[in-house]
Amino acid sequence: MVRCRNSLVAIFNFFVFLLSIPILFSGIWLSLHGSTQCERFLDMPMIALGAVLMVVAIAGVVGSCCRVTWLLWFYLCAMFLLFVIVVCFTIFAFLVTNKGSGETIPGKAYKEYRLGDYSEWLQKRMNDNHHWKSIRSCLYDDKFCNRLELFSDIYRNASAFSKKDLNSLESGCCKPSNDCNFTYVSPTTWNKTSGPYKNPDCNTWDNDKEKLCYDCQACKAGFIDNLKTSWKVVAIVNIIFIVALMIVYAMACCAARNN
Repeated sequence: MVRCRNSLVAIFNFFVFLLSIPILFSGIWLSLHGSTQCERFLDMPMIALGAVLMVVAIAGVVGSCCRVTWLLWFYLCAMFLLFVIVVCFTIFAFLVTNKGSGETIPGKAYKEYRLGDYSEWLQKRMNDNHHWKSIRSCLYDDKFCNRLELFSDIYRNASAFSKKDLNSLESGCCKPSNDCNFTYVSPTTWNKTSGPYKNPDCNTWDNDKEKLCYDCQACKAGFIDNLKTSWKVVAIVNIIFIVALMIVYAMACCAARNN
């Protein structure tokens, strides 16, 4: 029974070790070959994650197979810390993403997004100029607004464009807000009407392809809405990971006690 527990811990950590290799080398590759800030954004986190997983996995394999007690205790402490971090992040992710959603506009297939509808923590992050400048750079580098121009022949007027099901980033960053009442020319070209405008985004809008509505509050809201979906998926995956982590941690505790 003792050997079985030790073997299960060793097998699990062997697979974790194999997983850490592509994570570590992907981070190194991004650091060396990433041509833009967005491509290099995850290099250090991936290197750190890969290195930590590799060290912890080696400690688990050696400690359980060779019955090295101090390595198993190190492994247990590292696993407990990882467990606490994952639980805290999961709770935090659910708390900051449970508020806000797109606003349905009558007669439009797409939704409008308002920054004030989302959690205050996310609003503060988006309104931080230094933070938003990095995000804006990534959004522009992706050129997703340019892809809308490919449909110019299909969406020749505002009525046809209103039937386009835009995602949150396209709706918030690539077109002006619906309450600006601008004159439609193409998906990313709109002629301004006479103001004044109640919505400050109307003044921010620019037909320049490098500007558009990338500095609009709606664009920040669209980014948050897109982020919410990703964070919720990660949070659900984390719950599954937490359950698996608890099972392995229990087996590792038994192995350490038996050693």
